[in-house]
Amino acid sequence: MGTLPREVPGRIEDRLIVALDVPSIDEARALVGRLDGVVSFFKIGLWLEFAAGFDGLLDDLIGRGKKVFLDTKMFDIGETVRQGVARAAGRGVSFVTVHGDSEIIEAAAEGKAGSDLKILVVPVLTSLDTAGLRELGYGGSLAELIIARARATWACGCDGIIAAPQDNPNEIRRAAGAEGLLVVTPGVRLAGSALDDHKRSGTPAQAIADGADYLVVGRPIVRSEDPALAANRIIEDMRRGL
Repeated sequence: MGTLPREVPGRIEDRLIVALDVPSIDEARALVGRLDGVVSFFKIGLWLEFAAGFDGLLDDLIGRGKKVFLDTKMFDIGETVRQGVARAAGRGVSFVTVHGDSEIIEAAAEGKAGSDLKILVVPVLTSLDTAGLRELGYGGSLAELIIARARATWACGCDGIIAAPQDNPNEIRRAAGAEGLLVVTPGVRLAGSALDDHKRSGTPAQAIADGADYLVVGRPIVRSEDPALAANRIIEDMRRGL
């Protein structure tokens, strides 16, 4: 693999993030155990953030050398976001998501100062398409919105964005003038798999070939009878995109 102008792991398997979208902490721990030796990076979102035992899970994952993506989608006044990001950095989290205007994004960048935490901005959910944007009152195109938010993310000192496979990460960077922008891509599915809620999906190979730095995969792995086998199939497809 050639050298990228961004900080990404050298091993392709370390660029797969498994979303721990399960109802309980016990199920999350069991899933992490079944993926041991295959996956090193896990996303924790609303499924578990309010579950009893969440703190213990977070500390245990980080204590065992796993990386954690805390999918908070912080959207609040600047000081609240600044302090929330600082708390996440203090816990040893690797990625955290924020959402909102430049004031919020700048506050997030200030909150992570001096840490290794990466701030990812969510321009638009991968479950939204053009019709969904119209319903929310936005008159432009999806591509225009994503590029504008990518440009703001980079200008405000944050690290990357969340974007779907069909959004074309390399084109986003080029249009935004931000070659160092990390792009983390959910909604990837092997060819022939169900798309679930994602409107702008694509294969792992396609996403990597188009410049995605990390892929986030939940249900195709989490709901598999053999999560480790499912994860390995995703990883092999990612290799095809290099």
